[in-house]
Amino acid sequence: KDYAIVNVEDLNCFEANTEVTIEKLQEKGLVKKTYDGLKILGNGKLTVALTVKANKFSNQALQVISDAGGKAEVI
Repeated sequence: KDYAIVNVEDLNCFEANTEVTIEKLQEKGLVKKTYDGLKILGNGKLTVALTVKANKFSNQALQVISDAGGKAEVI
């Protein structure tokens, strides 16, 4: 499967407590095509608490999102 890939550091463009979906990522231009879903990778720092909805998360991404006070939801 091919996934649209986004790093956690790219999610800092969202306001705290935003529910981040692939559609919101497309609106911001972070994802061009939806492919077979969305995968979040753990590169960089996340400074806002977000609810991130994606098909897959790396273990590092799960840790970074959690450390920032947010939560990861597998869809």
